[in-house]
Amino acid sequence: MSPSLRITFLGTGTSSGVPMIGCHCPVCTSADAKDKRLRSSVLVETPATTFVIDTTPDFREQMLRIGNEKLDAVLFTHPHKDHTAGLDDIRPYNFFQQKAMEVYANAMTINQLKVEFAYVFAEHKYPGIPDINLHEIDLTPFTIADVTITPILVWHHKLPVYGFRIGDFTYITDANRIDDAEKEKIKGSSVLVVNALRREQHISHFTLDEAVALTEELHIPKAYFTHISHQLGTHVAVEEELPAHIRLAYDGLVVEL
Repeated sequence: MSPSLRITFLGTGTSSGVPMIGCHCPVCTSADAKDKRLRSSVLVETPATTFVIDTTPDFREQMLRIGNEKLDAVLFTHPHKDHTAGLDDIRPYNFFQQKAMEVYANAMTINQLKVEFAYVFAEHKYPGIPDINLHEIDLTPFTIADVTITPILVWHHKLPVYGFRIGDFTYITDANRIDDAEKEKIKGSSVLVVNALRREQHISHFTLDEAVALTEELHIPKAYFTHISHQLGTHVAVEEELPAHIRLAYDGLVVEL
């Protein structure tokens, strides 16, 4: 039996965030707090462990905003900067928890982390740098404390990206194609989170219509869309168009399973 899950959306925006620097469109100038979107990430809590999926450039702000004080692990979906840039800010957890951070990523992402954060992995380490235990993962399910996690291969144009199924919860970001065999891993989820960038076609992200179609194809009873750009529209306007079982995620949203 899967443990209970508490999912907190730390950020639901695309790589530039919302509002976007220099933009004066109706979304970027909206007074609605749900139209303020930091870069996409979630915090997952079970009775025994707490971990994040991706450390965005906004990671520090995101964790301060929710008052988080416990973090056991980091999972990475892929090596793009909007999903990795905040890794250095795990240092306070090292200090207060007096232990290394467990970091899980595929080989491609690990290689990029070693480039971006070369000082972390240097032979002669400078005092005070992040303390990290790296775990290379592939598509084989793995376990953190009381939870089993199943990686799901999705495609971000030609880049392989990992989604994750955790019990009845599936999280997918930065995708525009999923092979049939990997869709089988998603079926039966009670909650699906998937990216829905905008209305117009995009080279590497699902559109709003494509995300809705995927949800319906897989017969998902509840879905939340994330990795949203300012081009999609205001939160309130888009939600009016969606079926009742599909909602736009927003920063700070909590979902419990």
